[in-house]
Amino acid sequence: MHARSGRTVRDLRRENRTAVLRRLYFDGPMSRLTLGPATGLSSGSVSNVVAELVAEGLVEEAGSVDSAGGRPRTLVRITPGSGFMIGVDIGETRIRIELFDLALTELARTERPLASSGPRTARYDVDLVVAHLREGVAEVLRTADVPAERLLGVGVGVPGIVARTPEDGAVVHGQTVGWNAVPLERLLREHVELPASVPYWIDNGAKTLGQAEMWFGAGRGARSAVVVLFGSGVGACVVTDPMGPGRALEWGHLTVRVRGRRCRCGSQGCLEAYAGAEALLERWREAGGRPPEGADEETALTAMLTAAYPAEAGTPPDATALAVLEETAEYLGAGFADLINLFQPERILVGGWAGLQLGARFLETVTGYAREYALRYPASRTGIGLGTLGPEAVTVGAALLPLVDFFAQGGRRPEAEPTPPSPAWQTALRDRVSP
Repeated sequence: MHARSGRTVRDLRRENRTAVLRRLYFDGPMSRLTLGPATGLSSGSVSNVVAELVAEGLVEEAGSVDSAGGRPRTLVRITPGSGFMIGVDIGETRIRIELFDLALTELARTERPLASSGPRTARYDVDLVVAHLREGVAEVLRTADVPAERLLGVGVGVPGIVARTPEDGAVVHGQTVGWNAVPLERLLREHVELPASVPYWIDNGAKTLGQAEMWFGAGRGARSAVVVLFGSGVGACVVTDPMGPGRALEWGHLTVRVRGRRCRCGSQGCLEAYAGAEALLERWREAGGRPPEGADEETALTAMLTAAYPAEAGTPPDATALAVLEETAEYLGAGFADLINLFQPERILVGGWAGLQLGARFLETVTGYAREYALRYPASRTGIGLGTLGPEAVTVGAALLPLVDFFAQGGRRPEAEPTPPSPAWQTALRDRVSP
């Protein structure tokens, strides 16, 4: 049966369910009475949808509130334990795997450090990464005692460009980590012990970071933003629709110095060759600094910051470390200026483990350089700050990928072959963002 618009009754029913679930997710608990104007649905439609969702266990009662001159109104909310998502961050120093319920409460986590020495291609050996994911997914499900059949999906943030093919699903092109057209989705389906109906959503890590910060972090309320992922390397995501997925940028491979330092991508003069944590530590070492022997990048960067900005009063800073960091601040400021001139965003947000460490020390200096190099008008309208979700933001954003699809399908369980979230879902979510 078709409605006049060409949509079927089934389509309209799914959209009604999506509207109720979305509003309860972001603004709940709510009463049935307030859900009507909030969703634009009639009171009868709201009652029917809520009754369906309660019967399916997706929505539950959550107390009551007094009403003016009448009986107390019963509040309803999404049932946190009615579904679960796994978020994965395949980072450049470790793999982080987290299990969340529908309220995005973390139920279990595990981390698998990647080797801090040896050839990069060996460090990111595909078989090793897939083995880490196989073991990690099993571990978090076991720890939280959650059956795999209750998963809405697994979201994975990766370093690199993600393409998709009919045969292999998501294919990763990660030039800096030696991944050349890696059929990651197919490999995960073959080796991770999950039901075939559980979908995988694989995307660029900067993109998942951007989605998390726009929904729940420092990007909330912004109409447009660029979210920078600053770790071993440098990446970014530009968001022009607050509830859209954003677009990954290979910002780290913008040329900032012609015939400059050799970047790990093979080119010369990339921003990442000067501002990525790996390059930053190399430059300190080349200038005569002494990073801790055998330490991983996070520990070494902490040592560099401590040397440049000693905590004890009267202790002189390490001049070499300080000079390298100050030069890095200028390179980053110039890179931010390019983002401002190109995209004129309302905000630039810095995330990633290295970005959060460094930003607390010299974000003000970076901002000064950005305003110096950028065009005055767009620079005056762009705020620059740190992300607020911490180093786990990539996994949170990755876990949102299956959640978006779950709501887009009206709270129906995923099929074996997931479909991208509909534009209607993104449009419907726009009004959720408020300053």
